[in-house]
Formats: sequence, C-alpha cells, structure tokens
Amino acid sequence: MVDINWEELGFSYIKTPLRYLSYWKDGAWDEGVMTEDNQLHISEGSPAIHYGQQCFEGLKAYRCKDGSINLFRVEENAKRINRSGRRLIMPELPEEKFIEAVKKVVAANYDYVPPYGTGGTLYLRPIIIGVGDSIGVAPANEYIFTVFCMPVGPYFKGGMKPTNFIVSDYDRAAPAGTGAAKVGGNYAASLLPGTEAKERSFSDCIYLDPATHTKIEEVGAANFFGITKDNRFITPTSPSILPSITKYSLLYLAKERLGMEAIEGDCYLNELDQFSEAGACGTVAVISPIGGIQIGEEFHKFYSEDEVGPVTKRLYDELVGIQFGDVEAPEGWITKVEY
Repeated sequence: MVDINWEELGFSYIKTPLRYLSYWKDGAWDEGVMTEDNQLHISEGSPAIHYGQQCFEGLKAYRCKDGSINLFRVEENAKRINRSGRRLIMPELPEEKFIEAVKKVVAANYDYVPPYGTGGTLYLRPIIIGVGDSIGVAPANEYIFTVFCMPVGPYFKGGMKPTNFIVSDYDRAAPAGTGAAKVGGNYAASLLPGTEAKERSFSDCIYLDPATHTKIEEVGAANFFGITKDNRFITPTSPSILPSITKYSLLYLAKERLGMEAIEGDCYLNELDQFSEAGACGTVAVISPIGGIQIGEEFHKFYSEDEVGPVTKRLYDELVGIQFGDVEAPEGWITKVEY
C-alpha cells in the first residue's frame, strides 16, 4: 500500500499514478490510453478556455470490508455527462466507454482507494473539454475526455454535524439556462456568493428559483431536501437544478426502505415550517444536515443546530451502507471493479 495517512485525508488534489485520456477528432473517439502525465496539453484557442465548452462528473470508489471495490450507480454518471454534453453541443460519449474508463482508472490506482473503516474514498473526476485551434464562438472541432482520481477523506471529520446556510441574493442559473447541466460556468458563478456566505460564517448559500425568488433550488453545489413533520421526503423540482444522483437515490430509499412518501415538488421559502429536518445532498458530503437558514434578518431553525435529525441519520446510514457494501443494494446500483 502507499504511504498515506488515511486519517488525515481531506478533499484536495493528490496526484495518483495513472489517468485515462481519449481524443475526439474527425468525428470519432480514439481508443484511449492510460498515462502518467497529469498535464493536459491543449491549444491556446481551445473553446473550453474561452467559451466554457466543458462539462464534468464526480463519483467515488469505495473499499468494502472484504477488500473489494464498489462503484455506485456509475451508469447514471455516464448518462448525465452526455446530457451535459448535449447542452453544449459536444460529441456523445458511449456509456460503455465512460464506465470502462472509470474502472480502468480505479484498477490502475487501487492502492489509493482508502482502507475500509477510514471513511475515505477514491474520488473520480471525468471531464470533457472542447479543444483545438479555434477562436470563434462555436463548438470545438476536437475534444478531450479524461478521468483522474485522488483519495479523499470523509466530509465530516469526527462525525456528521448540522451546519447553517444563508439565502443568497444571487442567482445560480438563468431560467432555461445551463442549471441542469454539470458545466464549469455554473460553478464559476457560485464562487462569489459562496465566498460571501463563508465570510459571514455560513457553510454556503442557498439559491432561490431565478424567476420568482420564492422557492429553494440548490444549496451551494448540492441539492436540497426536507423531512416534513408528517414524515414526507420533499426535494425541489426545477429545470434549473442539477439532477443529483444522490438525490434520486435518497428519493428511492426514503420510499422503498423507510416507507415515506417521497416527492419532487416546490419548496417555498415561506413554507419552511412544514419541515422538521432539512439537508443538502451530493456526491462529496452524501448528506450535509442543515441546522438553520438565514433569510434576510430572520433565522429559521430546523431539528437542531447541534444534532442530526433521526430521519436524516437513517437515510445517511442506509445510503453509505450500500456504497461500502454493508447494506444490500437495490439491483443495478453497485458495479464491482476487478484489479
């Protein structure tokens, strides 16, 4: 095994030995290669640099108790990167090519998958960028697809704890814009409001729907959910929201494993009293419990600012148990990596 202090891992870049690299040119993807080079060599005219023609994914590999390695719902990442790519007029990436690339990167860097029990995972970042000698506002004539990885520690050091958020005056995405695509421009636009929220000692900001500013859409770079006092799981629906794989997994588990009514619907800011618990969900944190939300001069508190709500905790344990192989997974959710 590699010389890494697994207990001290955070979420930061670590160069691992090998990554996958493939080029699209003249209407087709090449076979792709594994490479030690962690530098991308691209034209200064690449549309990814000038016009943001790029999209990406984020997923993890999990070391199980028996030493095997799990990928969680990787097929959904393969589908989503193509949905993002279509929004930016990028070439279709065969789903089997995406999945094979991810599996190759995990297998080639299997020593960097943190041991079971540390809470750590191997984080994978697939990206597609428009490259080539170009300068006009138009789709690129060449593309790069690459997958790299790094070990990361658990999001919550010392256990899951609620944090507070603040409603932002900024919009995350425009109506009918690129909010539902996982593209870099959405995240670039979030840097200023996110920084301002952290300067005020909040974990991040909450974005409202850009059309009316009356409904919660996203929490920083994550999806919002609430647990109502009558035991319903509700998460926002909107064409501006990134379709989170974690969110849809929680919707399924809330209904099928916890027996709750699971709903994608509107989460109006003036109806937060219906929620006894709330949280943000995504690949990195899985679930980040929300203690309270600052709305202008008012602060709305949920279950507790110090303790995780019981339903949120059950959902977290169920999902993480599935990812690490300790809880039986729904059919098709887990892909094993051979190494």
